Amino acid sequence: MSAISLSSTRRELLASMAAAATLSLLPKSLQAATPDTNIRPFTAQIPEKEIVELRQRVAATRWPDRETVTDRSQGAQLAKVQDLVRHWGTAYDWRKAEAKLNAHPQFITEIDGLDIHFIHVRSRHANAMPLIMTHGWPGSVFELLKTIGPLTDPTAHGGSADDAFHLVLPSMPGYGFSGIPRETGWGPDRIARAWDELMRRLGYDRYVSQGGDWGSVISDVMARQAPKGLLGIHVNMPATVPPDIAKALADGEPAPAGLSAEEKAAYEQMDNLYKKGSGYALMMVTRPQTLGYALNDSPVGLAAWFYDKFADWTDSGGDPERVLTKDEMLDDISLYWFTGTATSGARLYWENNANNFNAVDISIPAAVTVFPGEIYQAPKSWAERAYHNLIYFNEVDKGGHFAAWEQPQLFSAELRAAFRPLRQSI
Repeated sequence: MSAISLSSTRRELLASMAAAATLSLLPKSLQAATPDTNIRPFTAQIPEKEIVELRQRVAATRWPDRETVTDRSQGAQLAKVQDLVRHWGTAYDWRKAEAKLNAHPQFITEIDGLDIHFIHVRSRHANAMPLIMTHGWPGSVFELLKTIGPLTDPTAHGGSADDAFHLVLPSMPGYGFSGIPRETGWGPDRIARAWDELMRRLGYDRYVSQGGDWGSVISDVMARQAPKGLLGIHVNMPATVPPDIAKALADGEPAPAGLSAEEKAAYEQMDNLYKKGSGYALMMVTRPQTLGYALNDSPVGLAAWFYDKFADWTDSGGDPERVLTKDEMLDDISLYWFTGTATSGARLYWENNANNFNAVDISIPAAVTVFPGEIYQAPKSWAERAYHNLIYFNEVDKGGHFAAWEQPQLFSAELRAAFRPLRQSI
């Protein structure tokens, strides 16, 4: 562990100096082709004129008619979106959101030709476990910020020093302050390889990976690739649907006979998603560019597109304000707006074009936490068939798809318990 005993700043400085020295010795014809492995400090700072323009656009919104139903069956309700947007245009302060990000060490490094933004917080506790944690859509690193304290300094949040983590929170390619891919091919496999390179570049030769939503997909792919340094994964949107169940769902059949109560409930949840809740994904899988013209031009269109998922996927009964403040939701929405990444974020669906709920085939140590507000509650019987070395499985009583955002203390406690069996490998 000598590689991670240095302070973050000192280690990164030494790495940059060594890389520069090596580069200077190469022939000039080769220097231009050598990848830039420097790690550069980053500070979030959106120009004031862009904030002013956002408020102007919000004030000039051309609103649609009210929905003709009294529920959410037609999508995000007019009164809810107007309430959120009214706050966005008058009371919301993006500078406070920037301060949340800038309170933590942020960096950018180029991997495989693309700039990757990440937050890197090292624990003060000895023998902390390196952890890379990946956000999802329509999330961002904002959804993970409330876990930084509990994970890196557990003694200040009811935990033990033995459960501490060094934390790396990257923004996925085309999301937030990471670079926007200008070519095809930046799908989960390539992102997973980039994450392993990032951890090795930071000096972590043994580490674990965690994710929800796309973060679960990336962690699953990393587990399948099984790079030398990856000790295990934890996911909170596990891919467990067995092939025969997946076929029945695809064919629109009723739940097969012989399922347990938990399996039947999961089947019905997935059936409901496919029949009533997957329109957003079909658009992004097939036409992300067409969708992008609306999301990139209309802040209210972007807010409604995301708010609909916050309402669907939080453990809130359809009222996300019960678990996330307006400011928290707007931090995330504003990040997409100011970075212009709504379209590139949607393109990841086009790049992947796969069913991310169907069972994986993973042999390295894996852990699963099932949250009650998740899109579906994966039964343990299915998880054991998909994750062949399931070292931890737990069902908790609160939290949804955005578990780290909604229930950061509970989420952090789950990660401590899940990865505890692997700590002797560090």
